[in-house]
Amino acid sequence: MTLPLFSPHDDPGPSFPGLLDKVGIDPSYKVSKAAADAGAEHGMTFTHGTTVVAARSTEGVVIAGDRRATSGNLISYRNMQKVFMADRWSGVAIAGAAGPAIEMVKMFQLQLEHYEKVEGHTLSLEGKANQLSQMVRQHLPAAMQGMVVVPIFAGFDRRRGRGRLFAYDVTGGRYEEEDHIASGSGSLHAKTVIKLGRGGSLGTEDTVNLLIRALFTAADDDSATGGPDSMRGIYPIVATITADGYQALEEDDIAARFATIIDEYTEANNQDRIANGEAV
Repeated sequence: MTLPLFSPHDDPGPSFPGLLDKVGIDPSYKVSKAAADAGAEHGMTFTHGTTVVAARSTEGVVIAGDRRATSGNLISYRNMQKVFMADRWSGVAIAGAAGPAIEMVKMFQLQLEHYEKVEGHTLSLEGKANQLSQMVRQHLPAAMQGMVVVPIFAGFDRRRGRGRLFAYDVTGGRYEEEDHIASGSGSLHAKTVIKLGRGGSLGTEDTVNLLIRALFTAADDDSATGGPDSMRGIYPIVATITADGYQALEEDDIAARFATIIDEYTEANNQDRIANGEAV
């Protein structure tokens, strides 16, 4: 994403709202009650995305999300992106109404880039978390009409030398989590796996495997969460954020890790069948 160029007399300076006004973007994320009522009257359903997770590792943080988006009981999209790089040392994952959530992420990325270009240095990790909190708060009128957006934010704090995690509520409340975090309809199943797997105390590789297993379990128990789709070559998005920056894992790597999990489940099922005297 790049910032627009202005002539000297049109330059909005360090004011981000001024920049939005110059390019004709409304940052309020508001939806009129009349529009929401009209949608409800015609049976309109909004596209929602779940599930997203993140956990601290000994080197930083790992953030991941499935790819399924639903509209009611229908699968709208199978390869939706829910995990994004906010800047070099942070990432954001979205759960909830897909349209405004993606728009919020784009605005967040633009704001961080604008700050860095104007000030000459990046915003602190806590400052980034606060900026996202304000955006979620501005979205409250639309959330009250059914288009809820609840992101999670994760990054590597270069001042403290460790990874940090932030959760939000629909009113824009910001809460720092110590070890792990999950959002979306499958979050309960995913958090259980992460908690039992000692998420927050493992190395990066083990944390990646744990989050992949958490998404696999969530997809097995939650219809709105998408699991690995080997036929279409669609797998969850997983990224690590360490002192070296944001790095998304290759799909081949993620596919291999899922294959290992499936082989483990298959072997365990075969052993159970043998123990019960069934043919394998």
